[in-house]
Amino acid sequence: MGTIKLKNIRVYAHHGCLKEESVIGSDYRVDLNIKTDLSTSAVTDALSDTVDYVFLNKVIREEMAKPSKLLETVAERILNRILTEDTRVKKATVAVSKLNPPIGGDVEMVTIELTKKRK
Repeated sequence: MGTIKLKNIRVYAHHGCLKEESVIGSDYRVDLNIKTDLSTSAVTDALSDTVDYVFLNKVIREEMAKPSKLLETVAERILNRILTEDTRVKKATVAVSKLNPPIGGDVEMVTIELTKKRK
């Protein structure tokens, strides 16, 4: 078993409960860790034998582009798509962070993290 990590994917999106957030938008950071068997691809050196991180980045960007009130909803959509669209993924953890959230005070980011395993 191995891990593929995508760190600090920067996305501008329109999520939030406040009307202004859905109109103005803000900066987000997404981090993804997936567990998969890397033994075959380590030997074959073939992209077709592994989980393509270009695919993972594409899913994140597409799901982040769909406005939602809650980051939990966005994270759930990302995980569901990854587990549905690539059966080699055994477990995935995604962290979605809103940078400089409008909550009063000096807060760098607010992050939610969800994990799902293949059943």
